[in-house]
Amino acid sequence: MARMEWNDHFISLFREAVERYHLNPQTPAEQFYLPEEKDFLKTIGYQAAEMHGYVREYAEKGAPSPSTALLIAAVRRHYFLNAMRGMSGTAKPITAADLPKETDEFQEIPYLPRIIRKAEAKLFGILAPDIMYGDEKDREFLRTHGNFHLADFLQLAAAARSDRQRLVSAVLAAMNHQQETQAPPAAR
Repeated sequence: MARMEWNDHFISLFREAVERYHLNPQTPAEQFYLPEEKDFLKTIGYQAAEMHGYVREYAEKGAPSPSTALLIAAVRRHYFLNAMRGMSGTAKPITAADLPKETDEFQEIPYLPRIIRKAEAKLFGILAPDIMYGDEKDREFLRTHGNFHLADFLQLAAAARSDRQRLVSAVLAAMNHQQETQAPPAAR
């Protein structure tokens, strides 16, 4: 039998987990996955709770899609294997109390400091199990502030290498472009 590529394995596991979730949504994330599934997730720098957040959101709300979850995992995997050299971080997990408030601002844009911090913590694999990069508020923010895809924003965070001003500039540029393309044509 041919060896399954990691992305196919991820999608297969995601779909199976959604089916399991529909059968028993109360199962805690740490008991939800088989040992070999947890081992696979570790090879891509993921924890069972991370996968579970995307499974739960998709099962309950229909978003983010399995392909979006895969793209996010691809960015995290690349960062884990290359920037972190396949070593899990030893930093303390980022909890809700550690995140900027939803009303905190960069360049007069509320929520931007929060999503930047969540993206950075996602890259390092240090989000607490109860926090998800790409939840409904993140998706809405990125849609209305430059129309970023979750994986694209995460990739920007990886490329910025903790240069938050670079991320802020990218968001401002995308917002300007979004406003220009949505503006009604000038009257003749």
